[in-house]
Order: sequence, then C-alpha cells, then structure tokens
Amino acid sequence: MDYNYNKILRESGFTFKKRLGQNFITDMNIVRDIAALSGITKQDTALEIGCGAGTLTRAIAERAKKVYAYEVDNSLKDILEQTLADFDNVELIFQDFMKADIRELEMRTGEYKVVANLPYYITTPVIMRFFEEAEKCQSITVTVQQEVAERLCAAAGTPEYGAITAVIALKADAEIVKKLPAENFFPKPEVDSAVVKLTMRKGRIKVKSEDMYKRCVRAAFLSRRKTLSNNLMSVFGISRAAAEKVITSCGVDVKARGETLTPEQFALLSDNILEIL
Repeated sequence: MDYNYNKILRESGFTFKKRLGQNFITDMNIVRDIAALSGITKQDTALEIGCGAGTLTRAIAERAKKVYAYEVDNSLKDILEQTLADFDNVELIFQDFMKADIRELEMRTGEYKVVANLPYYITTPVIMRFFEEAEKCQSITVTVQQEVAERLCAAAGTPEYGAITAVIALKADAEIVKKLPAENFFPKPEVDSAVVKLTMRKGRIKVKSEDMYKRCVRAAFLSRRKTLSNNLMSVFGISRAAAEKVITSCGVDVKARGETLTPEQFALLSDNILEIL
C-alpha cells in the first residue's frame, strides 16, 4: 500500500524543521530503488537513521527481517504510526542516533545493514560513528549531498580526496550507486544528492595500528599547502631527515603532498612511523 505522503504531512499540520535538515523523498519508486541497492534481504536486520514520513522505512521493511528505525523528531510519531501500521517488523526509536549506545544496540541487532537519508549537517559524524565504534555493521547505504558522495569515493590525488576518504578506505569499499537531483526531495534542497554504498571489509588494508593510520592521515591533510614531510615533522615532532627517510621508504617522493598518497601508502607510512616512534 502506498500513501499520498504530501497529503498526510499537510493534514497532520507537520512543518519541516530547517534546523534538522529535513528533506523527504516521497516517490516510492526511488525509495524502493535505494532499498534494493542496499542489498537487504529477508535474512537481514536493517538500521535506518531518520525515518521522515516513513517512505524509505516502508521500502526497507518490505525487504528486511527486522528494521530498527531512529527518528529524532517526535512530531512525526503519529504520522509514522499511520504509514507503518501494516508492518510488524519495524521498531521505531524516537531518539537522536548520535546519543545512542551502539554497543548496546548491537547486542539487540546482531549483524545489520544501515540505510539512511541523512541531513547534510550530520552526514560525516554519523558515518564515522560506525567506522569508529561499530563491530557488526555490514554496509552503509546513505543518501548524501553529491559533493560529499564524491569525497567519500574519491581517488588519491584528486581535489575531492580527503582525510575521510582515506579513513573509510581502511575498512570499506565505497561507490556511488545512484544520483538524485534536488527535484526528488521535498522541500527541494539547493544541491543535488547521491546514494553512496559503503561495504565493510574487515582487514581491507592491513595496518599495525589503526590509531596511527588515522593520525598519519590527519597529519597529511593538516595543511594541503605544505609537503607531507613538513606536516609529519609538525605533528610527530620528528626531524626532517627522519620524515624524509620514512616517506622514501614507502616509495613516495620526499616533496609529495599528503593528498597524493593512496590508502595503501598511508598504511605503510603509519607502520614505518610507528617503528621510529
């Protein structure tokens, strides 16, 4: 059963809250495409962040064994109870996901797949929570601002490549699976969006210390105007000779800038710095 979501929202007196970055997708064909691209099946538990009017929630529930759906806006409670009334596999959680205890959640869910249409302002913090805290997340299929999507999937040496790209590459494969023009949202945002799928692969890149890997990545992107050696000297307090030695040992030019290193080169760099420190 499909609903006229715009009518339901209007009749309920719901007002969009700019501070929450609310832009809903009401076309069921699009949300079913997103649910399908997530790869969720009847054997899977799904975690949704930001239910909105429940369009994507319904599409996920049609495919999943169980759906845990987070929504921070309590004014959507009556609407969601209406639009999700015919699904008994959805558990609504009216809470800010950023304040949720992931370890406690994972004790209930077991392994799970994340699907979300995230407000732009919270995209990076939400994604990084899974990379830093989660142990049972299998994939993240997320609708984000197109600029952010390109950053998440960027290749080394491109303008879009950044610290978050390299950190994600340590544990996951990233790809843009669908592009969504602004016209597909209500209210219409000022920019286009894209759906990114992050497929978790434990040990995708082997490192001696994940913490050191992240420190090296942050150091490399500390100042794009400076060479990698200068950034390493500044962050780790090592001499220029030591910085250049560790860089060349990775097969990288001593004059290289951090954004030119691949995630694999960052892994080697972090292992070598760990040794000298």
